[in-house]
Amino acid sequence: MNKITALLLASLLALPLAACQTKQQSGALFGGALGGLLGSQFGEGQGKVAAAVLGTVLGAAAGSEIGRSMDETDEMKARQTLESNRVGQSSTWVNPDSGNEVTVTPTRTYYVEDDVSPAGEIAPCREFTTEVMVGGQKQEAYGTACRQADGSWKIVQ
Repeated sequence: MNKITALLLASLLALPLAACQTKQQSGALFGGALGGLLGSQFGEGQGKVAAAVLGTVLGAAAGSEIGRSMDETDEMKARQTLESNRVGQSSTWVNPDSGNEVTVTPTRTYYVEDDVSPAGEIAPCREFTTEVMVGGQKQEAYGTACRQADGSWKIVQ
């Protein structure tokens, strides 16, 4: 379950969420879906259904907690790291409200043609790792984000 919650965390750090949902709600939905998928891989018959239900409940709880713990400061610092740090240069901070320690490290930069703009501009993309201490446990995830025309970073993988 740690890899699932870490993937969720990476998404919450670098991806602006839909205005109609809070980070906690989005985390619960994403975590529940992934937990149910993971749980459905175990057992047979009724046991498989029970494992999927349990996975959904546990995934939603974990996703909700991680989403709740992230705030605007974490998102801003993650965006600054993607924008400013060179490959291999980490940024680490402690969220003063949650006490979570977050480390974001760009691991690779490459450029892609922007299909949206009429001029076909070249946009930077960055692969990165995210490490977060949540509830005394280290969570790690990998992701890729690309800079949008408005300057924001969007998770693409």
